[in-house]
Amino acid sequence: MSDKKFLIEGFVPAVVTPFNEAGDMMTDQLAHVVEWHLSEGAGAICIAGDNGEAWALTPDDRKQLAETTVKTVAGRVPVLMGASAPTARQTIAAAEIAAEAGCAALMTGPQAYVGKSTKAEMVDRFKALNKAVPLPIVAYNSPRRTGLNMDADLLGAVCDAAPIIGLKEASRDVFHITEILKRFSDRLAFLAGPCPFILQALALGARGFISSGPELLGPGVAASLPAVAMEIPSAKTRDLHFALTDIYAFLMGTGTWPAALKAGLNMIGVPAGVPREPVQPLSPKDAEKLKTLLTNLGALPTAQAQAGE
Repeated sequence: MSDKKFLIEGFVPAVVTPFNEAGDMMTDQLAHVVEWHLSEGAGAICIAGDNGEAWALTPDDRKQLAETTVKTVAGRVPVLMGASAPTARQTIAAAEIAAEAGCAALMTGPQAYVGKSTKAEMVDRFKALNKAVPLPIVAYNSPRRTGLNMDADLLGAVCDAAPIIGLKEASRDVFHITEILKRFSDRLAFLAGPCPFILQALALGARGFISSGPELLGPGVAASLPAVAMEIPSAKTRDLHFALTDIYAFLMGTGTWPAALKAGLNMIGVPAGVPREPVQPLSPKDAEKLKTLLTNLGALPTAQAQAGE
């Protein structure tokens, strides 16, 4: 769409950052991962988020990540880059790297790791970021990770302070999600977070989703979700919702994030590498459980199919 506030919409994968066992970024594999997501129908690409292990990235890593992604995407869809950090100075430094590389928008949330913030502190953070790097911003509300929840009034104040084009909403609170959609659907692009809320949010007016797991469910599934959400609820809707919930529960509950997501991507043939320390890869036992789940969900061929039976 030409409307600026809908710059980011549809299936927006939060892309992993492939590292090798030595902890080095593998740019060839990164380009492959990005290209695969595009082939799956991604409407935008999100880098340096939680899936991208943003906490483990140096400024040089960020530059390499942004430049490789922007070059690979080559203008086909917008590139959204995470820029959350404890201080405004750190946030601005990350945003400057994104802007210099040609990213279309930023994603940032409350002061990470501080654990508390007044309305004035949060608004000033967004004002400072916009003044230094005037790119469109997708706000990120993830109370589980930051300890802070952006309620409707706070989100409104942030929208008045900076060019907020979207909101990644990861609160897991249906009442909160409903209130935000009711008040802000015409003002920004609501992007659902956790898988169990994707179909509900899309049906209520969300413009898309930035989640973890839909890309593991088979070719074209993630990109089909907006259309499925508009259909009359059926057994198909129910089964897809259950599959999204099952894969999300496993990914979030097994190993340390994003070890399980990287393992799943590797299993379906996408070279995600391994996590950077201190995060360890899934144990062989957990990897086998994930393989079984993906097989049961139809994302991996069964042993009989592999044998040609």
